[in-house]
Amino acid sequence: MRLQGETALVTGSSGGGLGAEIARLFAREGASIMITGRSKDRGAALAGELRAAGYRAAFKSADLSVRADCTRLVAATATELGGPSILVNCAVSLRTPDDGPVGTVGDEIWDEMFRTNTTAAMWLCQEVVPLMTAAGRGSIVNVTSRTALRGTPDLAAYSASKAALEGLTRSIAMDYSRAGVRCNAVAPGYITGKERVGELDPRTRERFEAMHLTRMPTTQDVANAVLFLASDEAGAITGVTLPVDGGGSAVRGLTLG
Repeated sequence: MRLQGETALVTGSSGGGLGAEIARLFAREGASIMITGRSKDRGAALAGELRAAGYRAAFKSADLSVRADCTRLVAATATELGGPSILVNCAVSLRTPDDGPVGTVGDEIWDEMFRTNTTAAMWLCQEVVPLMTAAGRGSIVNVTSRTALRGTPDLAAYSASKAALEGLTRSIAMDYSRAGVRCNAVAPGYITGKERVGELDPRTRERFEAMHLTRMPTTQDVANAVLFLASDEAGAITGVTLPVDGGGSAVRGLTLG
């Protein structure tokens, strides 16, 4: 198993989407998993599901826009499962429908996007990096977005917050690689999954598919990329952003000529 003996803190894992997919995959690969998020019922249910399957897992509710919650979350992980050797920053603000062009986006939305998407990740890194450097090893994977690489309409705050997270990724890689801590990012495009069944009408789906050189990525595709970067298989990789977007950020898709 690729994560045998590791302890992984996966944020945004109580919502049933990508974070939960990552938690399940990491558990199958041998890691002890701390699940966290605002949804107490779903988070506790996922932890129970993993324990029932024979895996080591716990759940801690946290509002990551509050610094004290970030501190308590890392402390709870260390107490219940052991010091985290892997941190996956997958939590994301749910306020994207309220985003917009820079000329109209409000201060509240801007601050919310950065606090959840970027600042919370920074706070968690501040908590786990000392534990990782003391252990002489650790891996951080930040989940960003294709919007950080390519302009997307009406998502000024979201795009900027994800681009900032990519900058933070490179900074951490630079500052802590000599201490054994790697930091990388995964940048998904539009992700398909069971929680999005029926979200796209046939015409919109056809247009989205035409933006990709391959099939549209699934939550499993993105989780696999996160697993690779978190594992020792990527021991010589740090400071990179890996797009998982069907080639959409590398070249112009069919709809773009």
